[in-house]
Amino acid sequence: MIPNYTNVHIKFKLDNVSYKHEDLMEVAYSYVKEGEPYQQELGNFLLDWLDEKDYVIAKTSGSTGRPKKLKIKKEAMVNSAIGTGDFFNLSPGDKVLHCLPSNFIAGKMMIVRAIVLGLELDMVAPAALPPIDYEKDYAFCAFTPMQLKNFAKYLKNIKTAIVGGGQVSDAIIESIKDKKPQVYETYGMTETVSHIAVKKLNNFDGSDENTRSHFKTLPDITVSSDQRNCLVIDAPHLLDEKIVTNDLVKIHSETSFEWLGRFDNVINSGGIKLYPEQIEKKLRSLISQQFFITALPDDTLGEKVVLVIEDDTNYLDTSIFDGLDKYEKPKAIFAVSKFVETKSGKIQRKKTLESIKNS
Repeated sequence: MIPNYTNVHIKFKLDNVSYKHEDLMEVAYSYVKEGEPYQQELGNFLLDWLDEKDYVIAKTSGSTGRPKKLKIKKEAMVNSAIGTGDFFNLSPGDKVLHCLPSNFIAGKMMIVRAIVLGLELDMVAPAALPPIDYEKDYAFCAFTPMQLKNFAKYLKNIKTAIVGGGQVSDAIIESIKDKKPQVYETYGMTETVSHIAVKKLNNFDGSDENTRSHFKTLPDITVSSDQRNCLVIDAPHLLDEKIVTNDLVKIHSETSFEWLGRFDNVINSGGIKLYPEQIEKKLRSLISQQFFITALPDDTLGEKVVLVIEDDTNYLDTSIFDGLDKYEKPKAIFAVSKFVETKSGKIQRKKTLESIKNS
């Protein structure tokens, strides 16, 4: 069968039941009317996917600005699904697990991959620890970092797992280091129709040693950088034109790059450019609570580095900063009882910082 958004692959199954186009429409209606909240999300997306329009509406997460709605071409979603299937060697009849919300692009694409590639999709309610049948084996699954952290000891049931939607801590990487399944961190966004590049997180051999921090692009996708050293993505089968991001990167080749942080988060302290995400990486294994590094105005330095922690107290043993460079060390610590977050759970740094300034 030639992949097309108007077709439902003959091997596709949802929760162990095969469906044709018309049958899937009926299931979608029943989910919207009578299903659990996560099933209603699934039903709404299926109705959008199976209608006569050549696009769907997808929401951005809002982690770096106001959430917005985008028109995503269904043909691009099909092409993205094929690229993922080719990269991870997914075949018709493979069992895959879907434990993400279906109202954001990552969840939508799990459904599209199953419909287009003929996968058997098991759907469970999104949760920090997905309620799955641990006797089943799966070829593929997508997690958030928190889900991967909680699910690490059960990974033996999954052949390949991808994780996205936030940074993966060193502690999580350590917990999956010796696990048999292949685990990859993904890079992507709503505008790029889910991930366009992946980075291996475990099961390294000698050939991987010098490229552990590198993202590798999926088929037919190339990258470059602009004058700010921000990532530029060229994916003709997904995008009408190149996308210029605000992600600071080090380009290693047209298909490989290293992510450094967000351009809009860069701190200029005493003339030294600092990348908050790189400082956070050094501290992540030392701080159990949620936190982030940001800056406040300073008369001497221009901007001073500060640490914001989600906690009822602002006490931290400052010896944890001993491993940081001189300019990286926070000049102040602020505690916030609850961070401002998007609906998908991403920290909104600017809004959280504003709550500190206004308190």
